[in-house]
Amino acid sequence: MISAYSKYASEMGTFIGITILIAVVMGLHLAVVVVRRASRRVMTMKRGGRLSKSKTIISLTTSITVFSLYFAAIGLVLNALGISLKAYLASASILGLAIGFGSQGLVQDVVNGLTIVFSGLFNVGDMVDIAGQTGIVRNFGMRFTIIENALGARVYIPNRTIANVVLYPRGYVRGFADVMLSGDPQVAEQVEDKVKAVVNAAAEQFPGIFVSPPSLEGRVKTESGKEFVRAKFRLWPGRGAPIETVFKQELVSTLKVLDPNYQDWMVTVNYEVERRSVSL
Repeated sequence: MISAYSKYASEMGTFIGITILIAVVMGLHLAVVVVRRASRRVMTMKRGGRLSKSKTIISLTTSITVFSLYFAAIGLVLNALGISLKAYLASASILGLAIGFGSQGLVQDVVNGLTIVFSGLFNVGDMVDIAGQTGIVRNFGMRFTIIENALGARVYIPNRTIANVVLYPRGYVRGFADVMLSGDPQVAEQVEDKVKAVVNAAAEQFPGIFVSPPSLEGRVKTESGKEFVRAKFRLWPGRGAPIETVFKQELVSTLKVLDPNYQDWMVTVNYEVERRSVSL
C-alpha cells in the first residue's frame, strides 16, 4: 500500500513538474509574441526625429530579446530532461566561440549593427542608399538591415556590407519641370492647362518613380519678367530619367501643337534635395 502510494506521489510530482514546465515555456513564447506585437505597433507609428531613433533601437532590442527568451526556454526543457544548465550554458559558450571563429561574418554583422545604432547613421523610416540599394529602412536587426525599394520589394542587407551610407533627410528627391510661357495671355492659359494634363498623366504612366503624386505649383515670374509654369515632383532617388526624357518630350510635343515655334530648351528639368530643418 505504501509502495503504491509512493509510486502515485512520484507520478503526480512528475506530472506537476511537466505541467509547470509547459506553462513556463508557453509563458516565454507568449512573451515573445507580446514583444513582437509591441515592436510592430511602434514601427507603424508616424515617424518623428526621436521616435525614428527609438524605432531603430527597439528593432535591434526585439531581435536580442526574442533570441534570449527562446534560448531560456530551450534551457528549461533540457534541464527537465536531466541536462545540467551549467553544461547547457557551457556548450552554448563553446558553440558561440566556434561560430565566432568559423563564421566571422556573423560577428561583423553584429558589431557593424551596434556601430550603426550608436553612431546614428540612419534610423528606421529613413530613405537611404546603402550597399547599392535605395529604399526606406523598414527593420533593423542583429544581422540584417531590411529596406523597401521603389517596387515594394524588401531587400535584406547584411550589416557587414554597409560601408557607405547616403541619407535623404526628407525621404525623397525634389524635382522641378519649368515650362516657359509666351507673352500671349490666352496661349499662356492653354499651355498651363496642357502642362496640368501631362503632369496628371505622368502619375499614372510612371507610378514607380514618385514617392507621392506630382503637383502643379502654378505660374512663377522671374525678376527679368519671364514667366513659366512649374510642376513639382517628389521622386525616388535615381529614378528621375523618365521625367528628363519621356515626360519632357511628351510635354514639348503637346505644346508645339499650340505654338509651332515652341522649342525644347523652353522646358527645363532640375533637382533639389530638400534639407531637414534642425531646431536646437
